[in-house]
Amino acid sequence: MAVVLPDAVATPRSVTILGATGSVGRNTIDLIKRNPADFVVEAITGGSNAALLAEQALLLRPRFVAIADKNAYPALKEALSGSGIEVAAGAGAIIAAAERPSNWVMASIVGAAGLAPTLAAVRRGGIVALANKESLVCAGDLMMREVARSGATLLPVDSEHNAIYQVFDFERQDGVEELILTASGGPFRELTRDAMAAVTPEQAVAHPNWDMGAKISIDSATMMNKGLELIEAHHLFAMPEERISILVHPQSVIHSLVRYRDGSVLAQLGQPDMRTPIAYTLAWPERMDVPVDRLDLAALARLEFATPDTVRFPALKLAREALRAGGTAPTVLNAANEVAVAGFLAGRIGFLDITNLVDHIVAELSHYAVDSLDMVLAADIEARVRAGEFIDSKTT
Repeated sequence: MAVVLPDAVATPRSVTILGATGSVGRNTIDLIKRNPADFVVEAITGGSNAALLAEQALLLRPRFVAIADKNAYPALKEALSGSGIEVAAGAGAIIAAAERPSNWVMASIVGAAGLAPTLAAVRRGGIVALANKESLVCAGDLMMREVARSGATLLPVDSEHNAIYQVFDFERQDGVEELILTASGGPFRELTRDAMAAVTPEQAVAHPNWDMGAKISIDSATMMNKGLELIEAHHLFAMPEERISILVHPQSVIHSLVRYRDGSVLAQLGQPDMRTPIAYTLAWPERMDVPVDRLDLAALARLEFATPDTVRFPALKLAREALRAGGTAPTVLNAANEVAVAGFLAGRIGFLDITNLVDHIVAELSHYAVDSLDMVLAADIEARVRAGEFIDSKTT
């Protein structure tokens, strides 16, 4: 991935936030409201939480607000009546927000729902802060082709990829030997498979280090998040799968590492607070003040590392196999996982059933090369239908 420096950094920077009501979106807003003179908000979007989205809109005063759930539109419209803010609803409105003129777009809509809006933002060019890993998991080749075509700058927000970005030598990529993604190991890193069979959604969402939404927290508990991040890193840094490794690091202080051919290993360290990588992209190529606790290595005293157990956490193996298979295999992997996680959160399947379901659906469906968004979405829908049917067959 080439790094394209802007000719000048506009002040105030015009920003759009796709997924404003989610965890990353709320953290982005926290940083913007602390630096009101540096940013002007063009558009914000949300899923179905009209009350929170309206509150954010009245704070930020964007020109355009869109909510995905059309049923939530009347409440949003009423809450913003008389504000002068344009309000819209539906999938098309979310894409329209992504296409609005702004210097910087936060793409933080969770899951495959963020694919089309993220692609729309990339096609417009400019700076796209990518917090929607599924965009690269589902349509990595397509997305990176559009980045190259439009001249967009893609800045990773995931702490692991953001860490790699900060220490990756883009001008001499042939000197990079290996990317090392760190993983906390989640809340069940020391549990046996038998013990994991009985865990509850409440236990699974209780991440030991990070404050994240339910879906991402479950992915951390299964370690599917690390599998998805491996696929994302492959596309972001044009790195072969076999040269990307995963290292369990319970303290979540070293966010990722890059090993060079001369034996040097460069790492980015910091507190486990998403405002740090968000701020890196928000102010890029400059840096901004962030109100996070400063890292005190002496107080921390020790850092631990371990090789991940792919028997207890088979999601890692499934993700590598999907990346090797290529085509729609990662799309199917992601779609089946989203359905499985929703099924677990709803109490319809057990924790271990998540990866069992994903394995079954990826093995069952055929995989083919894609060259359009429609082909990606078709594979996504097919996988979701089959995953839903699989859950129904187990619960009826």
